[in-house]
Amino acid sequence: MRRLDELAEFSSEANALTRLYLSPEYKAAALQVMAWMSEAGMTTMIDAVGNVVGRYDGQVPDKPALLLGSHIDTVRNAGKYDGNLGVLVAIAAVAELNRAGERLPFPIEVIAFGNEEGVRFPVALTGSRTVAGTLDPAELDAEDEQGISVRVALQHFGCNPFDIPSIPRRRDDVLVYVEIHIEQGPVLESEELPVGVVTAINGAGRFEIDVGGHAGHAGTVPMGLRKDALAAASEMILAIERRAAGTPNLVATVGRIEVQPSAVNVIPERACFTMDIRAPADADRVTATHDLERELRAIAVRRGVALEMKQTYEAAAATCAPWLIEQLAASITRAGIKVLRLPSGAGHDGLAMTALCPIGMVFVRCRGGISHNPAESITVEDADVALRVTLDFLRHLEPASAAHQDGDLR
Repeated sequence: MRRLDELAEFSSEANALTRLYLSPEYKAAALQVMAWMSEAGMTTMIDAVGNVVGRYDGQVPDKPALLLGSHIDTVRNAGKYDGNLGVLVAIAAVAELNRAGERLPFPIEVIAFGNEEGVRFPVALTGSRTVAGTLDPAELDAEDEQGISVRVALQHFGCNPFDIPSIPRRRDDVLVYVEIHIEQGPVLESEELPVGVVTAINGAGRFEIDVGGHAGHAGTVPMGLRKDALAAASEMILAIERRAAGTPNLVATVGRIEVQPSAVNVIPERACFTMDIRAPADADRVTATHDLERELRAIAVRRGVALEMKQTYEAAAATCAPWLIEQLAASITRAGIKVLRLPSGAGHDGLAMTALCPIGMVFVRCRGGISHNPAESITVEDADVALRVTLDFLRHLEPASAAHQDGDLR
């Protein structure tokens, strides 16, 4: 918990936590995490995409590794625990094994991923998708608001983008991926439970939508002759809200809108906004996306404005491995805690890692279910439970059982 406080000091803002991917603050945090990994007995490195990797060898060399991790980039004005908790719990677990001189039948890799959030650049899960081998090289050309591409930012950070093809793990070298994360919802708190087992992670899609109208004088252009980009965008945003509200478990959010020329006495010529759409069933999400594209284009035609809709990100829903759910649940039971299984409405690095190996997740109770907000709060007691459950899981994981149930030891 002290280290979580220390990590939160690496921020671009004096009175808030903002740590964007490949920023100077991100690099300072990465170096600190690498130092903590070294203290815990791991060999460490920062890879070519900015992930921090620590490895703790097992009893026998060259066995498939168990991967633990989460991310260390944040949203703007973030809380201390989203992502960071999973990294530091993993480091603390390895530190305890190292203190006891304990080596497991498999090596452990702790990975602090970069760009899970997708805030600086219009792409997300860059670090985990690179490890999983699913990163589209074209995404390295995505640019931030200053016109700096991921590729250039990596070079400024000290990485060599040409080394990225060497990062993906081979399936035979990885056993599983497990992530500890705050719940980002109120269920555990309502059930008065410190932790729970995740069953699946929602699929998600993100879009940038550009509406083009005609600028004009606010006092001289009659209402019926206007091609107001902002008015059209407003109708589209309400259509998005309405469509999502009509399907159970589907959520859609317009989180950013920009207007040009943004003057009090000028009819808006351009409105650009984002759409984030998620659901536990990919079919529901895809159907809703197609429905919305048709409706938004119909609104544009009726209002006489242009519309461009560009998808910037997509991740399919990810189901946690049943045998991992059961083994994590067994660790929670051994801690004397009732087992609650629940889905994740938020996306995580596990969405990417499922392309590489079986995944499992443990949620930790957060006060009020608040996340992506400075009000994020967990207790020392719940953090302790999360660490004890993680250690118990590591010590009791049965790779033979995994191979039997999954059909592949990876």
